[in-house]
Amino acid sequence: MEMVSNRSFTLTTGNGKRSRLRCLKNGVPQGSGLAPLLFYISDLPTTISRMYAYADDLAIMHADGDWQAVEGVLSKDMATVGEYLQTWKLNLSATKMVSAAFHLNNKEGKLELKVECNNETLPFCSKPKYLGVMSDRSLTYCQHLESLCKKLTSRIALLRRLAGSGWGARATTLRIATLALVHSTAEYCAPVWCHSAHTRLIGPGINDVLQIVTGCLHPTPADNFPILAGIQPAELRPIGATLSLARRAVETGHLLHSALTPPRVPQIENPICTCRTTPHQFIW
Repeated sequence: MEMVSNRSFTLTTGNGKRSRLRCLKNGVPQGSGLAPLLFYISDLPTTISRMYAYADDLAIMHADGDWQAVEGVLSKDMATVGEYLQTWKLNLSATKMVSAAFHLNNKEGKLELKVECNNETLPFCSKPKYLGVMSDRSLTYCQHLESLCKKLTSRIALLRRLAGSGWGARATTLRIATLALVHSTAEYCAPVWCHSAHTRLIGPGINDVLQIVTGCLHPTPADNFPILAGIQPAELRPIGATLSLARRAVETGHLLHSALTPPRVPQIENPICTCRTTPHQFIW
């Protein structure tokens, strides 16, 4: 109840002016781990497509060799989801809803899906973003890694000021700040894109920040930076995160358990084979 009641806020402008105290009548605090759990919807309707949801972010996916079949299934599922949300007084965010296609056929690279929702065609996006990860048609994640590289540049500049020549933080403080600001951002959703051929884009940024932590000169071999900083090499950390996710997914009750674990084939002890009509037809 403390999460959703008796909360207030004020707005402070750049010139120091502050608004009066206002009360929040709905919603939950942004950025908390408990907020998605409180908003979690467990009774979503069954759809033909696969449905993935995290709090209020919903994605449905369907695979088929016929594009018209894909459009028909997605349109039908969107109508089902729309009826459910209307029943529970939830509104679809029309400005954030898009459709996208993922395939390796270059001849159909300019294909745009026509998925309908509420009698309107959803805008098509060739580079959709879901949960902070930008995807492209062939799932190379090139655009995502390019934007990630730009984000790391600003964070590395902040650490460079923190390690100034006139004054500066200790190496331990710089190491903790590097793990919190740079590595956490560089490894977000790493199991998704760690096998991309464009992961080399973030390598120079990681080397720069490790050079700042260690205080080494430019001629120092880059392979020595992780050893001197006491941080696992950047090319191994995403693989470790992937293996950790795979170990957790094997456990019963995990979200990915049913998708990654193959169904068990029942073993029959001492099977009896009898012939009915022809030698190729058996009853077990």
